[in-house]
Amino acid sequence: MVYEPAEDSFLIQKEVKLLAKGSVLDIGTGSGILAKTSAESKKVKSVLGVDIQKKSVDYCKDNVKNRKVRFIVSDLFSKVPRQKFDTIIFNPPYLPAEKDEDAETAFEVSGGKHGYEIVERFFASVNDYLAPDGIVLLLFSTLTGKSKVEAIISQHMMDFDELNKLKISFEQLYVYRIRKTKFRVLLEKSGISNILPLGKGHRGLIYTGKWKGKKVTIKIQRQDIGVTGTVNNEIKQLQLLNKHDIGPELLFYGNDYFVYEYVAGDFIKDHFDKPGTKKEDVIAVLKDVFRQMFTLDKLGRNKEEMHNPFKHVIVTKERKPVLIDFERCKHHARVHNVTQFVQFVISGRLLSQLENHKIKIDMLEMMNRAKKYSQHKTRENFDKVLELIR
Repeated sequence: MVYEPAEDSFLIQKEVKLLAKGSVLDIGTGSGILAKTSAESKKVKSVLGVDIQKKSVDYCKDNVKNRKVRFIVSDLFSKVPRQKFDTIIFNPPYLPAEKDEDAETAFEVSGGKHGYEIVERFFASVNDYLAPDGIVLLLFSTLTGKSKVEAIISQHMMDFDELNKLKISFEQLYVYRIRKTKFRVLLEKSGISNILPLGKGHRGLIYTGKWKGKKVTIKIQRQDIGVTGTVNNEIKQLQLLNKHDIGPELLFYGNDYFVYEYVAGDFIKDHFDKPGTKKEDVIAVLKDVFRQMFTLDKLGRNKEEMHNPFKHVIVTKERKPVLIDFERCKHHARVHNVTQFVQFVISGRLLSQLENHKIKIDMLEMMNRAKKYSQHKTRENFDKVLELIR
């Protein structure tokens, strides 16, 4: 069965007539209606229609006669030639899967368990095929999850605007025009590819990508909150701290964003729990973090959050602890990096890991030595704190 054009096809077809331009890629072409519509526009130079079903591609080859168009079998972008398209069209299966529907019907209309899984797969690759000033025309339904789809779009560093909508029985259909954000275009022009979302912090958005053959991390200032300047502050801190072998290597930066070498490893607590981690490894990591805290103290910089650094220290496979997240780091007359990390080491949050590795720390004595260090931040007082970790 070839998917017959219906309300969804006709709704997005209106926008294709108006907006399709240049080289066009029609994903999930079905009957070929949108590929054919694109080819009829004078603004369109070429059209590639793809579908996962060979029968759909065969149908289109027999019934869509236009020299601008060609069709191939492809599961989303899997067989699409590596090139940049000016317009990418996607009218996907978008309904949540139903337990009782037959396999063929599910294949035609189901977007996955929740309805948005195919849309997620699409956005994981679409930017690698979209021209810097290109557009995506996407159709989906309220049943797909409007807020979820919008979140997926934003996570991939893209902007959207609603072009059209249609209420039909138990759902509402939407057509969105989607573009790359200025940050994404800027990063791609800098040579970064394969940009994918990694996480969302309180003040920044985190992505991974590839640059000059190596994996990198990208951090961008969030624009949806009132706080500004935190990413630019982190850039300044890393410029200084990298000179002292602290933090991930800063590669390049601009206003409200920076790129650094990806740190592969485990968060500190996960590393301590990891099979194969030895007692001496734990001791070495703790002492290394303490030394970095001492350096920060000498530089007059407060890292902050080192009393609870579970997401702030990554231990690499070489057992090197790397500090991350310097958004709140700043110059301060009264620094407390070492003492904050003492709080963490003697807290109940780390106690079980230390006991598992047969590491015993005299907590009262460490508190006393940390107090003396706090009053007089000398190398001698610091070494006295450090010698208790054994």
